[in-house]
Amino acid sequence: MQSIVTKIRKRILDLAYKAGPKGAHLGGNLSLVEILLAIYNQARLTNDETRDRVILSKGHGAMALLAVLEEKEVLTKEEVDSFEENGSHFYAHTPRIVEKGLEFAGGSLSLGLSFSVGVALACKKKKIDNQIFVIVGDGELNEGLSWESIMSIANYGLNNVTIIVDANKYQLDGSTQEVMNMFELKDKFSAFRLDVYEVDGHNISEIESVLHISSDNPKVLIANTIKGKGVSFCENNYLWHHNVLSQNLYEQALKELEE
Repeated sequence: MQSIVTKIRKRILDLAYKAGPKGAHLGGNLSLVEILLAIYNQARLTNDETRDRVILSKGHGAMALLAVLEEKEVLTKEEVDSFEENGSHFYAHTPRIVEKGLEFAGGSLSLGLSFSVGVALACKKKKIDNQIFVIVGDGELNEGLSWESIMSIANYGLNNVTIIVDANKYQLDGSTQEVMNMFELKDKFSAFRLDVYEVDGHNISEIESVLHISSDNPKVLIANTIKGKGVSFCENNYLWHHNVLSQNLYEQALKELEE
């Protein structure tokens, strides 16, 4: 599995480098890899409404999502290679193309979480036995709409929803603690009567073991990750939330991942 993780991180670097002077959201994509792999290792991907839904509310994690969907053969290499090119369907934030495995058009943060409430309610009303996995960033949880959505998930008892927090501790302009100290996330989610688990966000088997837990309540996984995971100049460096990858840095990053 580690070889697949490395392959996907290298693919993310390729896409970021190809984006050229437009730059890319490198740090938060590198932190997301194991989370996405764990979800897609168990998500039921069918071509009808009974499918599980994977909603990337953290929309700027598009490169990681595209790379994982390519690995799972939902997207082709040619489609993913078109990232950030003129006329492409694939760009910095995720589009909604359901037949390509893309359930939500990312953009303004926290909207994916609110969207998941409507999806989960609709599936419940139709008596569809499926799961809605919604991925958020810890910086994204500064948005008030996030907590309105979580309140709704609790109120309606949407146990078909699993929230996964990519808790990499950094956002656009600094550490999450410095920008907006949210105290203990676990305590906040627990106050809404959600079942909360903390996991190592870079340990796929640990994430999967919690995803398999059946519960009458909605679940939250706080996945503790490292922003920019695997690349020394990106790790825990908010400047790489979005930045331009030069050829020298690209080659250095590839070398570090290969080592």
